Amino acid sequence: MGFPTKPFSLLFPFMVLFTNLELTPLAESATDYTALVYKGCAEQALSDPNAGQALSALFGSLVSQSTKAKFFKTTSGTGQTSITGLFQCRGDLSTSDCYNCVNKLPQMSDKLCGTSIASRIQLYGCYILYEVAGFAQISGMKMLYKTCSATNVAGSGFAERRDTAFSSMESGMVSGHGFYATSYESVYVLGQCEGDVGDADCSECVKSAVQRAQVECGSSISGQIYLHKCFISYSYYPNGVPRRSSSDSSSSSSSGTRQTTGKTVAIIVGGAAALGFVVICMLFARNLMKKHEDF
Repeated sequence: MGFPTKPFSLLFPFMVLFTNLELTPLAESATDYTALVYKGCAEQALSDPNAGQALSALFGSLVSQSTKAKFFKTTSGTGQTSITGLFQCRGDLSTSDCYNCVNKLPQMSDKLCGTSIASRIQLYGCYILYEVAGFAQISGMKMLYKTCSATNVAGSGFAERRDTAFSSMESGMVSGHGFYATSYESVYVLGQCEGDVGDADCSECVKSAVQRAQVECGSSISGQIYLHKCFISYSYYPNGVPRRSSSDSSSSSSSGTRQTTGKTVAIIVGGAAALGFVVICMLFARNLMKKHEDF
C-alpha cells in the first residue's frame, strides 16, 4: 500500500528489618526525554509579519493541547500565511511529562531555527513540526536521522535476538495503534508512528525503519532510526533489560501499587515490632512487681 502524501516534510523511630521484600521503586530511564535528538530547519525565513503571528498562535495551541493529548495537528492563519503544525509525544509518557516535553519545543524551535518557513525539532520524548502553506513534500518513509552506537556487541547470537525483538514489535504496532515497546532476551525495542498514519502505512513504515537499522547499525549495541512518519529504537543490555519507570498511567499505577504495598508491609511489620516492645515492657514490669511482693 502506497504512503499517502501529507502536508509535512520535515516522564518515635524504630528499626524494621525486611526479608525478601521488594520495596524499591522502578529504575528511572537513563535518557532525559527532553534532550535534543536532532533538528531540521528550512533555509528560507518567514517574511510576512502575519505568518509570524500565525506561528506564535500555532505554538500556543499545540502546547495547550499537550495537556490532554499525545498527538495534535492544527492550522493557524489563512491563505498563503497559514501554517500547519503538529506535536507528538512518545506513547509511554504520562500527560504531565508530555506537556513538560512539548512546552520546551517552541523556545527550542525559535532558538535553533529562528523563523524558518518549516521546522522539525525532535526530542527523545516528543517532537514538533510545522510548515507554511505550499511547502514541498517528501515521502513518509524518507530517513531524516539515524544514530548507531560506536560500541559493538561481541560474540554471536545478537542479530538473531535483536531481529526477534523487532519482529515482535512489528506485530504489536497494529494492536498498539501506532506505538509498541517490548523486549526479548536483553534487547529492548520501541516503535512509534505519527498519530495520523493508518495501521497499514504504519506497519510499512516501521518495517522500512527496521530494515535500515539492520543494515545501518549492524552489531551496534543500540540504534535509533527516524523516518518522516515513524521511528524505532533498540538497545541491548548484556545484564538484562533494566526495569523502567514508565510514565504511562497503567505502569505508574502498577509502580504506585508496588510502593504502596511496600509501605503497608513496613507499617504492619513496624507496628508489630512496636507492639512486641510494649508487651516486653509489660512483662518486665509485672516480673518486678512479683519480686517486690515476694519480699
